[in-house]
Amino acid sequence: MADIQENPKQQLISELHSLAAVGDKARLVVLLNHSPSLINETAKNGWTALMYAARNGHFGIVQALLEKGCDKSITNASNQTALDIARFWGYKNIANLLANVKDGLEPFFLTTQLREHENYFCRTFLDRKSEKRADAKWLNAKQKLPTTVYILFSNLNPLVVSEHGEEYSFQSPKAKLRRLGYKDVKEFMEHTENITLIFLGVELELKGTSLPTLNGKESNGGEDDGLVAWFALSIDATAADEFLQKHQNCYFLHPPMPALLQLSENEAGIIAQARSVLAWDSRYQFCPTCGSATKLEDGGYRKSCLKEDCASHQGVHNTCYPRVDPVVIMQVIHPDGNHCLLGRKNSFPPGLFSCLAGFVEPGETIENAVRREVEEESGVKVGHVRYVSCQPWPMPSSLMIGCIAAAVSTEIKVDNIELEDARWFSREQVIEVLNKRTQNAFVAPPHQAIAHQLIKHWIGTSANL
Repeated sequence: MADIQENPKQQLISELHSLAAVGDKARLVVLLNHSPSLINETAKNGWTALMYAARNGHFGIVQALLEKGCDKSITNASNQTALDIARFWGYKNIANLLANVKDGLEPFFLTTQLREHENYFCRTFLDRKSEKRADAKWLNAKQKLPTTVYILFSNLNPLVVSEHGEEYSFQSPKAKLRRLGYKDVKEFMEHTENITLIFLGVELELKGTSLPTLNGKESNGGEDDGLVAWFALSIDATAADEFLQKHQNCYFLHPPMPALLQLSENEAGIIAQARSVLAWDSRYQFCPTCGSATKLEDGGYRKSCLKEDCASHQGVHNTCYPRVDPVVIMQVIHPDGNHCLLGRKNSFPPGLFSCLAGFVEPGETIENAVRREVEEESGVKVGHVRYVSCQPWPMPSSLMIGCIAAAVSTEIKVDNIELEDARWFSREQVIEVLNKRTQNAFVAPPHQAIAHQLIKHWIGTSANL
């Protein structure tokens, strides 16, 4: 039978934790003088008195506990120290005290260790095998193998099947790429003038344990080397309609946002690659150097001008290769470390606020692009900038460079061209929204967006805090 009430020692531990949580330093010191062995005792969730003091911002209690020799390295059930908790809740003075940081150093959110984060659209299970792009014989052989996988596109929209037997539902965002074989696309492949074919790569693991044989001989790199190739195939609207009439269990996923966010992490990475290259091909039909017609080469990764004396045939020209547009996206932190700057565009869904973002200009560093964009859009000046992580964004082909930025001014003056509104939101408001306790303050970006991950990076990821 369970105890009806706590034992005497447990009662003392609970009292110590309560005093630390409410900030009653006098009574806490008296209790510890009487029972010093209680100082590092934990509650059922692993929390110590030091953690409760750090959670509630009681600098004097933290200081007293440290002076009495408490162990600040203890972790709770969620593997968090008192320092982690102080940083999470924005108590800079307590975080600095626990970290032995003197005044005048970097803001606390810039001194924390940055862990590499893999964002949506980043993961892939393919080896791009770029050395094979110029091997026309190898590519042609791969196209006809029964193991080769094709993913079909129409107007940059991928062909998918729903895991729920129905089309896109925001409440149930699950769709899978419809993987086709050569027999499914053979009819399209016979009319090369109406399609665009992009070699995506090969699966990272071989299918089977031994290489196939050709004419009774083991293959070691020939037409069938055991590598499962993937291609993206884009067809026109008429062909797409005809295909759907024959295959009514699938559909082309659109519009791109937010529909593309319902794919798995692995398949999202494939889409980021395929859609970006196909978008480049559709937008650059003619040679940017002389205006002549072009042809697609190297598995879809290079365009060659058909005019023999075009200057693009000499040297390296970025007009001949798929372009990637660098975009900075930044979580701007208030000088007090306890507020962040978020903005919204006219095109955003109602209530949505997100991190500020903008394109990097020629001859500009990432850091300077962050400072320029923030000041242009919100009027806020930024000092220190630190890179966090990045994310391909195939709308049509951007690379989102995620940063944390320390504001050195606080007055907001929205430009009304790029932004509709910009505001400082408190740490508590953001936590409430991320934990879905309320949407009154604002609506957060979806978790697949790097903006969401930047916000969580600043806040921390554990609900136990």
